[in-house]
Amino acid sequence: MKSIAELTAEEALGVRYFLMDIDDTLTMKGKLLSSSYSALWKLKEAGLKVIPVTGRPAGWCDLIAREWPVDGVVGENGALVFWEEPGSVLKAEYHPNAVRNNHSVLEKIKERAFAEFPGLRLAKDQFARLFDIALDFAEEDPVLPISAAQRIKEIAEEEGAIARISSIHVNIWMGDYNKLSMTERFLAGRFGWKSGAGDREVIFVGDSPNDEPMFARFPLACAVSNIERYIGLIKHKPAFVAGKEGGDGFAEIAKVFLEKRM
Repeated sequence: MKSIAELTAEEALGVRYFLMDIDDTLTMKGKLLSSSYSALWKLKEAGLKVIPVTGRPAGWCDLIAREWPVDGVVGENGALVFWEEPGSVLKAEYHPNAVRNNHSVLEKIKERAFAEFPGLRLAKDQFARLFDIALDFAEEDPVLPISAAQRIKEIAEEEGAIARISSIHVNIWMGDYNKLSMTERFLAGRFGWKSGAGDREVIFVGDSPNDEPMFARFPLACAVSNIERYIGLIKHKPAFVAGKEGGDGFAEIAKVFLEKRM
């Protein structure tokens, strides 16, 4: 991974879409920072299409699409995308492979995981989810080790589900999709983005293993410095990394990017 300072002016000028994870990318210790939120506005005002790509639930995505300076938000690790059209009309699209989270396999996984890890719990935002279950290993106390998250992922896969580890949750779902597949679908359908020719039109900023499909796909993918906590779990690393963590790292990346475009 190269320092974000090594991003070239030519690379920055070719970008049209600025995408980012939310937890521990825009936030720090669970809070959205003024530095990162201000950076979102600056990117939007510079004419970029600004799109969070997150594991957070449909209920959060409704609010974000309405109230943040964004052009859409991909949620539940790719199960859905919400965006606002002129006249404050909220639109939503669900991935064709998405399966509602009342599936019996998900209930069995939950029971096995809870039995093996007594400190594990459902994420407090589970009530706002449509397609996945989020098992909280690090958002609230007690914080479980990353080895616990890895084991929970194994349990889910043993039962035939898909699981991804974020910095706070293990997200588990039925259906073949991820952050990348819905992002590509949305960019192409909404904005006419072309896969291949448009790969360098996209910057994505993330921080954890569930961002790996995005890191692998986009040549200008970036990470905030807390990616180092998970680097042993990621085969496809981002091209660039910030010197700072979380929301401050995101603000650093945005600042360098915008300066390179001047």
